[in-house]
Amino acid sequence: MTASRRQFVALPVAMLSLFAIRGNAIAMIQSSIISDALASAEWIATALSSSGYRADFTLASFGEIDRFFDEHAPRGVALPGGLLSEQVGSRIFAVGAYVGETFRRQLGGEWVGDDKDPQAEINISVKFADGSIVWPVQRAMKRFRNGPEDSIVAYGIALSEKSK
Repeated sequence: MTASRRQFVALPVAMLSLFAIRGNAIAMIQSSIISDALASAEWIATALSSSGYRADFTLASFGEIDRFFDEHAPRGVALPGGLLSEQVGSRIFAVGAYVGETFRRQLGGEWVGDDKDPQAEINISVKFADGSIVWPVQRAMKRFRNGPEDSIVAYGIALSEKSK
């Protein structure tokens, strides 16, 4: 296993639910879908960065997310041995969490999730001050499945234009 592949091994979900990143500090919090999203976003940013992608929570980094999908899941199929060939569900959740956290940091808003929802990982959303809502994990799933037609860059541009 290469160094970049070792860096990309997913943390157990139970461990992700114990921590959240707030600024530069790691804080113990209650288990929830939102804390899972925050921890997953930080984890995937580190994993992507260690694998040669710029993942700095800027809207410009969405091009790197599209590149990641193009290189590891062309035409909606994970490449054997690629970074999406294992634990695809948790990795796509993490990418979606990264997209949502980038929106939250750059455009404002707040995470919304319901721990009682049996599909909480898919239905987690970011709500903006104007009341509009986006579902970044669903978008990451579409990007994986449909390819460039569901570009993360286009998603970011549309939302950033709307927020002006």
